[in-house]
Amino acid sequence: MENKYFNYRYIFAIMAISFFSEGLLSQDMDSGLKDYADFPIGTAIRIETLTKDAELQALETRNFNSITSASDMKMNRVLPQEGAYYWGRIDSILDYAQSHNQRLFGHNLIWHSSTPKWVEEKALADSTWLDGFMKEYIETYVGRYKGKVKAWDVVNEGLESAGGAMRETIWYNAIGEDYIAKAFTYAHEADPDAILFYNDFNIERDTVKLKATLDVIQSLRNKGVPISGIGFQMHIRMDIPDEVIANALKKAAETGLQIHLSEVDIIFNTHDDTRNGGVQVYDRLTEEMKQAQAAKYRSLVRMYRTIVPKEQQFGITFWDFTDRDTWIKPFFNLKDWPTIYDGNLQPKPAYFGFLEGLKEKL
Repeated sequence: MENKYFNYRYIFAIMAISFFSEGLLSQDMDSGLKDYADFPIGTAIRIETLTKDAELQALETRNFNSITSASDMKMNRVLPQEGAYYWGRIDSILDYAQSHNQRLFGHNLIWHSSTPKWVEEKALADSTWLDGFMKEYIETYVGRYKGKVKAWDVVNEGLESAGGAMRETIWYNAIGEDYIAKAFTYAHEADPDAILFYNDFNIERDTVKLKATLDVIQSLRNKGVPISGIGFQMHIRMDIPDEVIANALKKAAETGLQIHLSEVDIIFNTHDDTRNGGVQVYDRLTEEMKQAQAAKYRSLVRMYRTIVPKEQQFGITFWDFTDRDTWIKPFFNLKDWPTIYDGNLQPKPAYFGFLEGLKEKL
């Protein structure tokens, strides 16, 4: 099964990437991905890991000009107990971003999986309380970092993992579907200049979910809700056809909103979208698989550059950039190699494929 991802339509791309990567090894080592892009190139970070690892930090600052905190800006970290806001970690992230001239992206404001237990318990006891809490929380949080956090994922994963149904979270059940509109309105009131995103996964391949997402967004816009962009998490598999991804990007771009590839990685194995739900099909990474992944990364960049109009290109963000630190392994209990650097912090063919996608003339 190791040859599944190596087919002849990739041969030319693989040969080009191999030649290209050899040339890049001798390039100015102060240059990185960000230096070849017309839009921001970002990565998720864990600030404590990053600041304690000089080699990792050198790679991060060389390649990226935008950062997203993987976990520390979520509600369960910001407000773990009622009335006890914790700003220290976010302030350190902001300091890091500013000192390295990097854009800080806020992830996220409302997400069912990071809602603290105490919030859920109070909402279950009094459903009318949750709307007022959401307003106070968003206005306090976004207001504190007004003009410092460039953009926010206001609502994350408001639809079910597959299909077009709304996800029945504590937010949906207590407030109704209108919780999404209210969250965007509160965020805009707190920082009118912030770019505000709806962010979700599988919308690059699940056409039913994509349509439902676009319908929700159009409904929000019809009501005058201040939504600025669509975030494609883009946790993709090698076997997802490029044509399907291209169609999704085209339909999203037709809205005229900003398009952010917000959590990019590309896996070989599969999973059922649930914790520990990984299916180990491949247990070792072959050279052919590395080259095929490089071609896939190159293709993804090319699709973004050619399909999404320049003025709508908010950027591409990796969800961690090393196989050592990827979230895929612990979450899905799955051995995989989804990023552009290997476990030893060396650039993979995927790195050079992505870079070539940035540099090639269109």
